[in-house]
Parts: sequence; C-alpha cells; structure tokens
Amino acid sequence: MATEKHILYRLYIIAGGILLFAFAIAFKLVNIQIAEGEKYKELSDKRVYKNFTIPANRGNLYDAEGNLLATSVPEYDIRFDALTVSQENFDAYLNPLAKELSKMLGKPESYYVNVLRRARANKNRYFLVARGVGYSQYVKIKEFPMFRLGAYKGGFISEQRTVRQRPLGKIGERTVGHGQAGLEGAYDEYLKGKDGHRLKQKIAQGQWKPISDENEREPKDGLDVISTIDINIQDIAHHALLSQLERFQADHGTVVVMETKTGEIKAMANLGRTDDGKYYEKRNYAVWESHEPGSTFKLMAMVAALEDKVVDTADVVDTEDGTVKYYDRVVRDSHRGGYGEISVARAFEVSSNTAFSKFIYEGYKDKPEAFVNRLDYMGLNRKIGLEIKGEGSPKIPHPDDSNWYGTTLPWMSFGYGVSITPLQTLAFYNAIANDGVMIKPRLIKEVRDRDKIIYDYNEPVIQNSVCSKETAGKVREMMRQTVKRGTATNIYNENFSMAGKTGTCLTGYGAGKGGSEYIASFAGYFPAENPEYSCIVVISKPDRSIGYYGNIVAGPVFKTIAQKIYTDTPNVDQIDQQEAINNEVNKDFEKYFAVSQKYKTIVPDVKGLPAMDAVAILENLGLQVKLNGSGKIKKQSIQKGEKVKPNQQILISSI
Repeated sequence: MATEKHILYRLYIIAGGILLFAFAIAFKLVNIQIAEGEKYKELSDKRVYKNFTIPANRGNLYDAEGNLLATSVPEYDIRFDALTVSQENFDAYLNPLAKELSKMLGKPESYYVNVLRRARANKNRYFLVARGVGYSQYVKIKEFPMFRLGAYKGGFISEQRTVRQRPLGKIGERTVGHGQAGLEGAYDEYLKGKDGHRLKQKIAQGQWKPISDENEREPKDGLDVISTIDINIQDIAHHALLSQLERFQADHGTVVVMETKTGEIKAMANLGRTDDGKYYEKRNYAVWESHEPGSTFKLMAMVAALEDKVVDTADVVDTEDGTVKYYDRVVRDSHRGGYGEISVARAFEVSSNTAFSKFIYEGYKDKPEAFVNRLDYMGLNRKIGLEIKGEGSPKIPHPDDSNWYGTTLPWMSFGYGVSITPLQTLAFYNAIANDGVMIKPRLIKEVRDRDKIIYDYNEPVIQNSVCSKETAGKVREMMRQTVKRGTATNIYNENFSMAGKTGTCLTGYGAGKGGSEYIASFAGYFPAENPEYSCIVVISKPDRSIGYYGNIVAGPVFKTIAQKIYTDTPNVDQIDQQEAINNEVNKDFEKYFAVSQKYKTIVPDVKGLPAMDAVAILENLGLQVKLNGSGKIKKQSIQKGEKVKPNQQILISSI
C-alpha cells in the first residue's frame, strides 16, 4: 500500500510539472505574440527581406588628350558546385570540361579531371576553378560542357566584381594613384558616384528575388575626370629619369613637367629603388618630399636681393680663394681656388657659394627678417594646395626661431637650412618664366558626365606676383647664360635654347656607402626665349663614385625631356588637323556604340578609335577581343558588316 501511495505522489509531481511547463509555454506564446511580437517579426523580416547595395560604376580617368589613365572593368571568379550535378552528367561531361579548361587556362587536362573529381568526393560546393577572368573568357567558360547546364544541373557559379585597371601600367602609377592617393584620391568625390540599394526577398538558399519598394534607389555612376597629364610626355619623363637613375645607381628621383602659361602638369614621374636595384613608382617625391634644395635656391635668393635692391647684376663680388669664413664655419666653392672678382650675374652662372653668401650676408646681416619676409612674400613658405594628398610643408627659418644662428643667413643664400618640395621649387621657376607671375600648378582640366561638361577647370589660377617683370627678365638672362656658359654647358645645344639652374646639395653627412650623400637637381624651362614648358629634375643619393653634381646627374634628364618634347611638338597646322581627326573619332565612337546597341549581330568598323573605346564596343557585342598595342586602332581581323558569331575572337591592332 505504501508503495502504491509513493508511486501516486510521484505521478502527481510529474503531472504538476507537466502542467507548470504547459502554463510556461502558454505564457511564452502569449508574451511573444503580444509583448515581443514586433521584435520577432522584425527578426523574421530581416531573414526574409534584405536591402542589397548596388555599387555605382566608378568614373574614368583620362589624360589631356582623352587617353585612359584608369577605368573600371568587370572581373569574374568561376566556381563549381560539385554536389548539385547528377552522377550521369558528371561522368558524361567531366573530360570534355577538363579539355576546354586546359585550353583556356593552360594547366594539363589531367589536372582538371583530378581536382574536379576530388571536389565531388569531398562534397565541395564552392570549388574555385579560375580567378579574375575577363568578360570575354567568362562568356566562353559558361558555355563549356557541363557548365552550360547552369547552376543546378551543371554546378556553374560565377562571382562578378569590378576592378580598376590602369592602361599605363607602372608608368605614372603614383600620379594616377589608387584609394586615397594620387589623382584617384584627389578627385574621388567626382569619380566614385553614389551606390544604390534594392530590397530583395529570400526565396531559397542563397537566392534572392527583387521586389518593388518605394525606397529603392538606382546607383548613380561616377563622373569622368579629364586630367592635365599627357601620356606621351609622361612616357618621355619616366624613361629619361629611369635611365639616369640606373646609370648613377641613385636611391630615388622625380621629374615634373609643367605647361608654363597654364600651370597644367603634363608629367609627374617618381621612381624609387628596391633592394634588388630595380625602380618603381614608390612614393610621390615631387609632392611629398620636402628637402634642402641646394643651389637651385640661389634663384630665390637672387630675386630677393634684386627686388630689395641689395645688389645689381653688374656689382662685383670677390670670391677670394674660394672660401670665406663665418664664425666657426667655412663656405666653399666647388671650384678650387675660387673665381676671383666676378659680377653678381656671373656668380649665378658659375653657382659661386662664396659670392652668394657674401652679398646676401652683407645686404641683410643687420635686418635678416627682411630677407625672410621677402621669401614669404614670394610664397616660398606656403604650400601650393595641390589636390593630391600628402604635400610636404616648406620650411624657411626666421630670426625669431630658437635655432637661428649667425651662420643661418649666409647658408640660406645657397639653399641650406631651408626645406622645399620639388613641385614648390618648380612653381617658382615657372613664375620667373611667366615674367614673375605665379600660376598655381594643377592636375585637372574638366569633369564630365559622358560628353557633358559638368565642371571646367581650364582657366589658369593666377596667384601672387613673385617679383617685378624687370627682375624676372634679369634672372631669366642669367639662367640662359648658365646653360650657355655656366655650370650647365654640358647640356647646351645651339639649335635649341634652354634656361635653368643646377643644384647640388650635401645630405646625409657621412651616411652613404662612400661617405656623404648628395641630392642633384636641375630646374628650368624651354625654349629660353619663349618658354612653353618648365621642368624640374631631382635625383637623390646617386653613387658618388660615378657622379653627384647637378649638371652631370640631373641636367641630362632635363635636356632629354626638353628635346624630345620639342621635336615631337606638332605645329599649328598639325594641331588643327589632329583636332578635326579627334572630332571625327568621337563621332565614330558615338555612332558605332549606338549601332552596336541596336544591332548586336553586326561587327562595326573600329579603325581610328582609341584602343580602350574599341574594346568596350566589341566586348559589348560578346566578341572575345585580343588587343595588340595601345593607341588608335589601325587593323581589325573581322571586317565591318560581318555577322557576329558566338564566342568569336577578333584581333585589333594599333601597330
């Protein structure tokens, strides 16, 4: 009896527990329905409905002549769902698929047979077949055996992404830039566009169906930016700099070429050395690197002295034996024994440190702030304000600074103790070429929405006047004579006039392999009589056993660039003719693009079009394009009017 009661009590306890559990479930259900209903409904909606971002296409970046510097193209990863394919289809199509993959991707047929079998054995639903294939290859691959059956029967998976391509490759890489660097970063607000979004409903595992939504927003593609860069001049500058860096085994170097009257930067090359002695676009030294300029700063010192009437060009200075002492330090000329008594103008031509230190020190020793104030007035203590990020800050010492010494003033006269970037130096030299008028360097011409101009930047930005026209004329004659009979006679050419100033600056005292290290530079413009382009060349840390003076290391780069630009510059008739050709090409592009959209089975005539435009039109027709060269198209393997065949290959050439 006691046992029966004990069992009965246990049943009561179990029944009570079940009842309490039922009450708890009922309470929770009511709570979910009433108190937390909205919360769980929202969670459910998030799993069923999702807002997808629709990326905007980034705008194109062009050079001044309409050649592509950067563009966005689709790229595809091809994957294979080895589990979804039936055994019958897998066995039937494995070898034919492997054969086609081998033809396109280069690995042996047996390799693809083995890896695809292994993927199926491992039940791999996301096996990577090929990464980063272009549109033409993608179109062809999805028609391969097995893959043509689609996602469910053939296991074909493709993932598209947009990548940025730069047709110039490594040339001008830091100038074109990427991310927040270079032109890409400077004009990102124009190029990036605005992403759209679209609401989709989940209908199966990994599958989403677009649904109508009043908040849906289509993406707005980025605008196109027309830069001032000229790819022909960029190519000239790049190879001229590279050749000299390799010859002198220098650490790094930079070249900037600018149009004198407009301030348009036509080329900006920056090359740094790797550990194995190769050179690549490492940093934008032209914009970023603020350093002691050495004797190229003598132009600034001379202009200041002439403007303040401290000296005149005909005044005579005694260079003594090529040395002069200030307190406990000695200024030396590179020419042993000095130049004797010479005019101020001649001191500039031969780049005499002793002469400059003497007339600057004597002229300003009682009022050194007057010299510094003049440099400030000329804009040398201010950044240019270029849109490219990372501009280095100039540094001009002031008598109120704690580190101003008795030797600071004379040493500043020949470019020591001051700091300035190559581009800031070039802007000043360009101002002298413009009779003293400073033009802000710029890298942008226009912003376009296809053929419509949205923003026009073609008007030169005139800043301050650095000096009088009279002073500019005097120093321009000195720079012309520097090339003709001064420190830069090695680059003189009687058939083509150039003007400029050499610079050699000691840096990294005792740090180099053979002792001290140097920065060699040359800044100037050409032609000397009617300047069209200004240019600066700075080469840092050349092997001093080979050479380190500015005239020997940097001067020849300037000469090569000047002569190649001069000989390749078209005359007025050629320019008019080229403009007419460009207009016709633009019309052809618009015409054939429209035709290709309407008649997708007809091959157009793309001869005369820029290579990238021709590729865009032909790939839009589904043709597999092979391009030879990078200029205007001269030949095409399939003639206009022929019918487009599936997966057909066309060869176009600019050579």
